[in-house]
Amino acid sequence: MTTSGGDRDGKAVAEQIDHSARKLELADPDAGLGRLDRGINRVIEAIGVLALASIVLVVFANASSRYLLNSSFSWAEEMVQMSLPWLAMAGVFLSVRRGTVIRIDFFFEKMPRWMHGFVARAGLAFNCLVLATMAVVSFDFVQMFGGDMALYVGLPMGVSTSALVFGAAGAAMAYAAAFVGAFRQSSGTGSGQNG
Repeated sequence: MTTSGGDRDGKAVAEQIDHSARKLELADPDAGLGRLDRGINRVIEAIGVLALASIVLVVFANASSRYLLNSSFSWAEEMVQMSLPWLAMAGVFLSVRRGTVIRIDFFFEKMPRWMHGFVARAGLAFNCLVLATMAVVSFDFVQMFGGDMALYVGLPMGVSTSALVFGAAGAAMAYAAAFVGAFRQSSGTGSGQNG
């Protein structure tokens, strides 16, 4: 069987795309950041990894115990539920800090270019306000219900729900930093745009 020139070209393009995707996926997401910023991100990554590892370990141990020993751990589901908010909020915080939050630019791109800077900064301010409000509401929730004890794990529910406070407050601060950075960038470059 012979391959045509088009097949070879297609394979070459596919290999280039694969190489570029691997390079992007394996690149340090914090390249170019200062020590403090890298340190903050590493601590939050460690919290996320710890939460994910505990979830995987508990689910695997519980499933293995159920099928091998015909017995399961009564606290397993509760432990997973208490770890999930920490995993989620670590991901939210890091995605905001690294600028990898999913966003839809359809309407933004349809606006006149002169409006981009204003709309981008308004979006950052709005996100900051929403997350700060979520942090305050979450704090009130933790104050009211955080002392309730988990039935099987025996820990206060605040151990789990406080992740919402820290995650929302951290993401709000990250948006606030991006907001300030957008103003500094626009005054430094004169473009008024935030990437």
